[in-house]
Amino acid sequence: MVVAAPGIGRPSKAHTAGRGLPELCLRIMSTQTHGLSPNSPLPTEITVHSASRVLEITFNDGRRFRLPFEFLRVFSPSAEVRGHGPGQERLQVGKRDVTIRSVDTVGHYALQPVFSDGHDTGLYSWDYLYELGINHEAMWADYLRRLEAAGASRDSATSDSLTPDAIREVKRHG
Repeated sequence: MVVAAPGIGRPSKAHTAGRGLPELCLRIMSTQTHGLSPNSPLPTEITVHSASRVLEITFNDGRRFRLPFEFLRVFSPSAEVRGHGPGQERLQVGKRDVTIRSVDTVGHYALQPVFSDGHDTGLYSWDYLYELGINHEAMWADYLRRLEAAGASRDSATSDSLTPDAIREVKRHG
């Protein structure tokens, strides 16, 4: 399977990556692609590596990031994950084995992946993907600390997320 959208990019050849899962690749070839701000770095190539569960994205400033699917899922920019205001975010648990089923481009500014757990409401702007790449290590370390503090697991199958109140309750009785 190859990801592309009219006017945004020309897909490269699809490759089969381990276990018969497709590798998705999009080469950004259009000057119509833009970020949310005038100085935003823009992607030049995006590859979804299904076997290793990594989204690889190269930007026009030369930076290249490899973002694991689990990382993308737990830091989804959706209201389901972030909430609608401060204190409403939900700690995502049990996402270690999440995969990406498909990816759509949204306009000239974002990707919208569909994850294997059914989550499909996150719009990952080029700006946000760049921010995730720059801050990947610190964000991941903070996530692991919050997960441990909540007594939750990356492998948990009991709940997809914990509300701040549930986290406080786990801390109180944990």
